[in-house]
Amino acid sequence: MLTLALQIQFVVISWQVYQLTHDYLSLGLLGLSEAIPAVSLALYGGYISDRNDRRKIVLIVMLLQFVCSIALVFISLHYTSNPGIVVTVFPYYVIMFFVGLLRGFYSPAQFPLMTQLVPREAYANSSAWNSTFWHIAVVVGSSIGGLLLAFLGANMVYILVVSILLIGVIQVYRIPPQPPQPVKAGESMRDSIKQGLSFVFNNQMIFGAMLLDLIAVLFGGATAMLPVFASEVLHVGETGFGVLRAAPFVGSVFMALYMTKHPPLKNSGKILLACVTGFSLCMISFALSKNFYLSFAILVLSGAFDNVSVIIRSMIIQFFTPDEMRGRVSSVSTMFISSSNEIGAFESGFAAKLLGLVQSVVLGGGVAILSVAGAYAWLPKLRKLDLEKEMNK
Repeated sequence: MLTLALQIQFVVISWQVYQLTHDYLSLGLLGLSEAIPAVSLALYGGYISDRNDRRKIVLIVMLLQFVCSIALVFISLHYTSNPGIVVTVFPYYVIMFFVGLLRGFYSPAQFPLMTQLVPREAYANSSAWNSTFWHIAVVVGSSIGGLLLAFLGANMVYILVVSILLIGVIQVYRIPPQPPQPVKAGESMRDSIKQGLSFVFNNQMIFGAMLLDLIAVLFGGATAMLPVFASEVLHVGETGFGVLRAAPFVGSVFMALYMTKHPPLKNSGKILLACVTGFSLCMISFALSKNFYLSFAILVLSGAFDNVSVIIRSMIIQFFTPDEMRGRVSSVSTMFISSSNEIGAFESGFAAKLLGLVQSVVLGGGVAILSVAGAYAWLPKLRKLDLEKEMNK
């Protein structure tokens, strides 16, 4: 529910910000305003996650997100009911900053909570189903966010977001309490966080998978620039923007459903490298496309490639992380994901302003492909990874 609500909310905010500024960099700053607090608090969030009931953490975060979304309703109503007022983007950046603060606690608790609720033999299947539902929420949120914005306006869309979050809070409240694992007596927060970082950076498979995702999406992604491609390259307006925003997730949903029956366990490392390469090639092709339908198809394919890598990375973290460290490991993963997505959005906006829209995406895709070559050469454990053998241990 949180994913669905935030996707709808972000689609509306990003469109409004671009319409107010008509500036590539403003979209990048929108992502950066969320990423900085999320990354800054992630390690502390992981420390808190490993020492508290993760269900309670998720519940508190969702309640506070509910408050942020109510604030957006009042901001939007204030602007629309006072047509003569000067409209600025500052309140939207403030809201995204608080969303980032909350995510710094939510992400390190949500993934370990999911792992606590399923047995080890179900990790592969649960990762696929979790990815399926997450991507369905993103598909629906991205597509109806643009469509509802076009037909109902921002006020009604923000009210819908508040309603969805309320349903999510009720659902999380119904989960039984999940008490934490015992921790070492007298261990300081600094030592605990240091132990988590050391575990991640010394595990070639976990660190390699995170680093590969970071570089691929940080440099190779084009999602943040979709409002510009929709408006200035493909000329398809709000509805077309919503469709393009949903396209990668359509591919992800179909691939995730396939993965529930055929999880990528055998030769997982090689499949991961191949899919990151495929994703990068899709981004280059999308940047060069001038046809809306071709662009849509390319983005669908990119989502399918990306979903496989997401599922493999999730399984790697599940299989190789002890329960008492899941919060801290997930916090490092949050830092990498935030860096690749939101800071990647800033990088995309800055690079587009500096190099030009198409050139920046093509160059970024090339950098991502080079990162795959580097991983193949310098991360042999990741390349040779076979999760089928790990599951049978």
